[in-house]
Amino acid sequence: MMQCVKGTGMILQLREIFQIEGMHLPVDYTISLEELSEVRGYTFAAPVSVQGEFSNRAGIVTLKYTVSCTLDAVCDRCLAELRRDYSYDFSHTVVPSLQSEGDIYDTYLVAQHDSIDMNETAISDLLLMLPTKMLCREDCKGLCDICGCNLNETTCDCRK
Repeated sequence: MMQCVKGTGMILQLREIFQIEGMHLPVDYTISLEELSEVRGYTFAAPVSVQGEFSNRAGIVTLKYTVSCTLDAVCDRCLAELRRDYSYDFSHTVVPSLQSEGDIYDTYLVAQHDSIDMNETAISDLLLMLPTKMLCREDCKGLCDICGCNLNETTCDCRK
């Protein structure tokens, strides 16, 4: 498994895969905690795993991959510490450049100069999928807004 070091990214050269039909390029590496420290709003408990492949089928290059991570967070309602595992699948059509102004960047993954920064792609895709609100459980009751007790663990008489 490849390991990314801060500042180096994971730049993949794709010139061959654009030229050779039937070619596959596996992707299997981790993004280090040091590199992930630049991601705001989330605390990663372990390196992020990226696994998948680029493939050229009939001249169409696709990237299909899975990003898996473990986050440390605090429940937004009761402030309990929690750790959650997430895994998401992604699929992109990869093009060397956009053909016209009408092409939409969201539809295609553009490989400028026949290369892709996989760290940038994986982190960007992951951030679009991760929850923005963290809960210890779906039915979390939160904290009493008067006395501050955790209503999941105890009851209080503040509202009576």
